[in-house]
Amino acid sequence: MKSEQFELIKQDLLKIAKGALIAGVGALCTFILNNVGSIDFGQYTPFVAGAISVLFNAILKFVSTTQYK
Repeated sequence: MKSEQFELIKQDLLKIAKGALIAGVGALCTFILNNVGSIDFGQYTPFVAGAISVLFNAILKFVSTTQYK
């Protein structure tokens, strides 16, 4: 199904929402990575860095492979 001019159908709105979610996750990742570097986690720094990397990878994988029906 294709939307008419000046009209948005459900599929269009889902594509817009997915794009906004990807952009938002990217902005959030950038914000967190810029600010986490200034926090001292002491002896847990390697664990925090690893956990953040895995978390961001999981979020980006989820966002980029989600299929809307």
